[in-house]
Amino acid sequence: MVPLIINCQTLSLSEIVDVARNGRPVQLGPRAVEALRSSRSVIDRLTAAGETVYGVSTGFGKFADRIIPPEALEALQRNLIMSHSVGVGDPLSEDVVRAMIVLRVAALARGYSGIRPETVQALLDMLNAHVVPVIPSKGSVGASGDLAPLAHLALVLIGEGEAFWNGDRLPGGEALRRAQLKPVRLTAKEGLALVNGTQQMTALGALVTAGAENVLEVADIAGALSLEAVRGTNRAFDPRIQRARPHAGQIAAAAHLRELTEQSEIMASHRFDDHRVQDPYSLRCMPQVHGASRDAIAYVRRVIEVEMNSATDNPLVFAEDGDVISGGNFHGQPVALALDFAAIALAEIASISERRIEAMLDPNFSELPPFLTMHAGVDSGYMVSQYTAAALVSENKVLAHPASVDSIPTSANQEDHVSMGVTAALKAREILRNVETVLAIELLCAAEGIDFRRPLRSSSRLEAVHALIRSQLPRLDSDRPLYPDIACMTIMVRDGRVRQAARELANI
Repeated sequence: MVPLIINCQTLSLSEIVDVARNGRPVQLGPRAVEALRSSRSVIDRLTAAGETVYGVSTGFGKFADRIIPPEALEALQRNLIMSHSVGVGDPLSEDVVRAMIVLRVAALARGYSGIRPETVQALLDMLNAHVVPVIPSKGSVGASGDLAPLAHLALVLIGEGEAFWNGDRLPGGEALRRAQLKPVRLTAKEGLALVNGTQQMTALGALVTAGAENVLEVADIAGALSLEAVRGTNRAFDPRIQRARPHAGQIAAAAHLRELTEQSEIMASHRFDDHRVQDPYSLRCMPQVHGASRDAIAYVRRVIEVEMNSATDNPLVFAEDGDVISGGNFHGQPVALALDFAAIALAEIASISERRIEAMLDPNFSELPPFLTMHAGVDSGYMVSQYTAAALVSENKVLAHPASVDSIPTSANQEDHVSMGVTAALKAREILRNVETVLAIELLCAAEGIDFRRPLRSSSRLEAVHALIRSQLPRLDSDRPLYPDIACMTIMVRDGRVRQAARELANI
């Protein structure tokens, strides 16, 4: 693969996802190396002069008033990594850890942290050798950076902690040895530079944002397929309606829904009877609901992309002036608020999807067989799949409670307001997974509903999605355990196959 060169440029969300999930290698460019050397020279000068600088010649947090003698500066940095490795919970997945590493490298390579180029290179060597530190998912309050998670990352860099390598969970030093890498000996400021930043919440946020953009497109696809199954109308997607209330997301969602349903035989075969003048909101208001979530996720993307391309260390080194200034760029509030917004926006997608599932299963509305089975009573069809969707939607309502409105003081009130950004990120990721499953259930039901409309066919794009589903999953001719179907369909939603099936005919 062509390496991603980190050279003080603006990185894109897709580049981070590519490194995280596809194993794209990463290299330092010459501008980044020069920026690192310039900021490091400031730290070397201040250290040689014996000047008092937070985190360089002082302790951390409440210990900022403790002056550290020169002979203890290396121990100070190593001890910081050791003492801050206090995470708990299940380890983060490999894609999140890889995203954390490349984001930390990108932040350091901007030349505001005073870390040596060779230490940053050691991080990249670890990334490119697929040494994946074991990082517990919980333990950050998202204020002085994601201290505990980043400490676990740095722990492997110095030959401690644990790491995954070639599928084995190993002591950190052993993982480095097998990958033919050597531990790093940290010098002044370097331990602090490695742990002070928002890279856990930002890594999670980047991957959640990418997943959210996928499910927003799938939500339109599933909704359009459901609309066809219940013989609804696409008149509510008329562009004149959207121009009368021109939210960008609403306009985009309506346009997508029109494209998905154009030239459908099913749509052309009927017109509304007097008792069906309007579809229920879950069908008629898809542009408004899906569109609002589109706008929310667009905002989240902007925040995440700014954070991805920021220096979040403390103190920051300004090489051009020779200044080292303490500030608060490590505070995760912007990301925390955005990810709480993402959680709410995603929860709404599952909520409206579950209502469309119910619409297809209710014969009083859909005029389809009850619960999509021809053997009602003997068979239950998709009846209880709606229960699963309802359970996930209700769980999302709990998870959507914002984390960012909480705060709890730490470090003897030195750090007296925190963001809880990682909590927001973990909740948003769990909601995303639930949304993927609810949409999978809707797609299964809608595909079954389309089968009952034969010989009429839907639009070419929706037929491509239907064909994808049937290539993996047969019709429900009689009851069978549906959990494998749901799991299979969820994977097809998550890995982009559903989106791609609807896109291929559109050449987009």
